[in-house]
Amino acid sequence: MTRHRRVAWLACGKRLHLQDGPIDLILEATGIGSHVRVAYEAAAGRFAGLLDELCAELADLRKAADPARCMFKGIVARRMHAAVVPFARDCFITPMAAVAGSVADEILRTMLAVGPLDRAYVNNGGDIALHLGSGEQFNVGLLDRPDQLGVLRTLTIDADDPSRGIATSGRHGRSFSLGIADAVTVLATAGAQADAAATVIANAVDLPGHPAIARVSADHLQPDSDLGSRLVTREVGALSAGDIADALEAGARCARRLLAAGLIDGAVLRLCGETAVVGTRWAGASAPRLFHERVLETI
Repeated sequence: MTRHRRVAWLACGKRLHLQDGPIDLILEATGIGSHVRVAYEAAAGRFAGLLDELCAELADLRKAADPARCMFKGIVARRMHAAVVPFARDCFITPMAAVAGSVADEILRTMLAVGPLDRAYVNNGGDIALHLGSGEQFNVGLLDRPDQLGVLRTLTIDADDPSRGIATSGRHGRSFSLGIADAVTVLATAGAQADAAATVIANAVDLPGHPAIARVSADHLQPDSDLGSRLVTREVGALSAGDIADALEAGARCARRLLAAGLIDGAVLRLCGETAVVGTRWAGASAPRLFHERVLETI
């Protein structure tokens, strides 16, 4: 089957759409006109062949990450591996857990390498790599769950905040989840780190053995899944208020550990209309406004 790569401007004329197979990017840059133009050209140029680059190492990218060594040649594959290594000693995780964020990071890196920009972002299906110059801001709308419309609340990231990566994971996303979270959104230093951490925290939001939760082996749904025969969540039935609180607290404990280890800057966890928020230690920077709007206190 012939694959068709898409490079096109959105109707607004300010955002560029790059799509190739499962990679679907929206990017925008602001700054001096000539710098912005060159940045877009560089992004499109780097995008060409990026999927083929990943496919060349796909078999190994689908294997459990080896914390002791990196066997990968491509820069994006190596970034994926580096992002999941901090978790690989404690749980099963493959570099594919960081693929979307790593691709976003790479395209943003390419844009910034050709000239200064005031502000830029690369959004890869909701996993975002971000650049903010002095005085710039970035607003993010958080959804109750990724498969439904409607913004739950907004998050504002200022240039002085440390976070430059945003990622969301959960059972309604593009990838399978071992947990039951509707959505877990994570802020971290870069897209790859946020992507990997969101996966780990979303997996931790769980009620093992609960009769209302239906699970099936990942390879039954997708034969080449990197999760193999591990059970992934397909349906979540009625849960009591106590069940929801227990599952969110399990995820929050995981998030607090990652926060204490410096692996994330904060996280918002959603399940059945309830929210848990983790993140008050911001390495000397002011916390984004969202993290003062607690629904369930988890610190």
